[in-house]
Amino acid sequence: MSDPHILLIVGGGIAAYKACDLVRTLRRAGATVTCVLTDSGARFVTAMTLAALSERPVHTSLWDLDEAEMGHIQLSRAADLIVVVPATADLLARMAAGLANDLATTLLLATDKPVLVAPAMNVRMWLHPATRRNIATLRSDGITVVDPDEGLMACGEFGPGRLPDVETLANTIMAQLAKPTAKALAGRHILVTAGPTHEPIDPVRYIANRSSGKQGFAIAAALAARGARVTLVAGPVTLRTPPGVDRIDVETARQMAAAVDAALPVDAAILVAAVADWHVAPAAQKIKKTRDGTPTLELRENPDILATLAADPRRPGLLIGFAAETEDVVAHATAKRTRKAVDWIVANDVSGDVMGGDRNRVHLITADGVEDWPAASKTAVADRLADRIAEHLA
Repeated sequence: MSDPHILLIVGGGIAAYKACDLVRTLRRAGATVTCVLTDSGARFVTAMTLAALSERPVHTSLWDLDEAEMGHIQLSRAADLIVVVPATADLLARMAAGLANDLATTLLLATDKPVLVAPAMNVRMWLHPATRRNIATLRSDGITVVDPDEGLMACGEFGPGRLPDVETLANTIMAQLAKPTAKALAGRHILVTAGPTHEPIDPVRYIANRSSGKQGFAIAAALAARGARVTLVAGPVTLRTPPGVDRIDVETARQMAAAVDAALPVDAAILVAAVADWHVAPAAQKIKKTRDGTPTLELRENPDILATLAADPRRPGLLIGFAAETEDVVAHATAKRTRKAVDWIVANDVSGDVMGGDRNRVHLITADGVEDWPAASKTAVADRLADRIAEHLA
């Protein structure tokens, strides 16, 4: 979408200061931003600051608008997307209840445009049953809710409730604007694997890797947003299931292989999971340290899920693998595409902080050659890949 128009509602809370950086970042991305500042938000940032950054008037009250021309209706529908940052517990509750007792809630109730909210609050408030109910209501109403990050709060407590960093939030907003209005993947069944596998050594130890599952979960979410029926086979991760996604949790590579087989047939499969290459025969009891030295672990090869799926008579029409490399990334991934007989390989360098991080830089390798994609958030990478899949399946 060229020159998108965003209506940014700034709620109260210490995270309101990030709204200023968000305005600047969104404008650099090419968006026009009009700000609505709530009374609570004005306790933390000023209308003058937001006006200077957005280079547009800032609205603070219903009575700022020309109500003879129904200004709140016009303002609520002139934007391509309405964003609430930060969305406080109080503002979320009023939205869920359908109240319209100030400019912000009136705009939200009167709009016919997509709405995205980014909650930020104390961890206990975020986890309170009332907030959980309100979030569920908003999601069922079609509002996009960006889950808060986990970390140290301004109040000194630790847990979920922090507003995501500005760049991640801006990428999420721009990706939301870029989502097609038509359901480009409606009627398609797509399989995604994500996360690591854990291969038990004994009841308390296991072989694993650093995969967080974030990229795979982002891809599943992007596909579901485009109308696909998504089956997500997830290794042991702590991520929330994306809306509209059917999730199957597994632990080991062999369990993942079985879940993938059971999900067939599908139109496309994207195997993002970092599957352990080996397993051992686990001990029935915890292995004890002895004076005899270090115990010997006999490694056994795990099933190659990608190669097995490529050779299956039920092979999907589009089969995509991932290659996490630490050197000669494109060369190793290109060889893997040929060796595994898959359609596309998405390669990335994991020698840094990609595993567990929020950003990725990938290379898409197809029969036509190599595409070097710029570094971006994992959400943005997922959206770009989902669009390419939609184009291919069309």
